[in-house]
Amino acid sequence: MRYDLVIFDNDGVLVDSEPISNRLLAGYLTELGHPTSYEESLRDYMGGAMHRVHDLVLERTGRRLPEDFDDVFHGRVFAAFERQLEPVPGAVGVLEKLTADGVAYCVASSGSHERIRVGHRKAGLDRWFDDGRIFSSQDVGRGKPAPDLFLHAAGRMGVAPERCAVIEDSPLGVQAAVAAGMDVYGFTAMTPAAKLAGATRLFADMGELADLLAG
Repeated sequence: MRYDLVIFDNDGVLVDSEPISNRLLAGYLTELGHPTSYEESLRDYMGGAMHRVHDLVLERTGRRLPEDFDDVFHGRVFAAFERQLEPVPGAVGVLEKLTADGVAYCVASSGSHERIRVGHRKAGLDRWFDDGRIFSSQDVGRGKPAPDLFLHAAGRMGVAPERCAVIEDSPLGVQAAVAAGMDVYGFTAMTPAAKLAGATRLFADMGELADLLAG
């Protein structure tokens, strides 16, 4: 394989959480008087850290979200995860292949550490990710599209940016990986390919990824 480290985004790449969380986010924002459709939530917030939601709402309306917004939202998300969350089809096969080939991998997510762990446990991915393989936007000052999170993950894993491949499904994530000087593979299962145009390669089936990384 031509990479020394594969860095996975989490939501929508490892766990099939984007439909769940964006429906809940759109519903909660609408409930609070900020009408938001599911499609608008995907467009504006998919791949971003929670501070992006606060920043955009304040910028657009001049109103701050409630102080307990994150806690209430995550409570709803975690409850829904317990009922519905599954791994992205093909994700386990990729992790098995990387492990068999001795290629290092980790996850670098805009989500909190708690969200990552809850999702992995429910989706059965927790056995693939110990503490040393999990990185969150909580660990850095700026989330995606800034490159900080990916550079932090590579640094902690001891791999130069140019030897890393990032697996992303959001425009914000692709921008962050490009800014970090890393190759990025854009997963188009939920995102139109045109919105991930900055990616090194595009793919629609997670089952294809191992071969793409080795090619």
